[in-house]
Amino acid sequence: MKEMFVQLPELAASTVMRNSSLQGAYFVLAARSLGLDCGPMSGFDNAKVDQEFFPVPAPWTGATDGGFIAAGAVKSNFLCNLGYGDVAKLHPRGPRLEFGEACQLL
Repeated sequence: MKEMFVQLPELAASTVMRNSSLQGAYFVLAARSLGLDCGPMSGFDNAKVDQEFFPVPAPWTGATDGGFIAAGAVKSNFLCNLGYGDVAKLHPRGPRLEFGEACQLL
């Protein structure tokens, strides 16, 4: 796989974004299973977030296995706030279709 990703950087980039998004979804599921409220979001200025949290050169580019993360290689995909919300300030859940209205078993 490494050789293919080296030869096809567009494939590598799209695979990274797709897989990191899936990992983000698992993160949200795990946090919610612990009772945390989650606010995942996109649509922010990734470049500004990356500049603030993943500066180049990054002080943490040394890896424990003796390797290094290339400067600028870490990029943001989405943000997620975590915490315990104030139940009194929550809006009621919007209407949802019943299972039988939305699904058909074949």
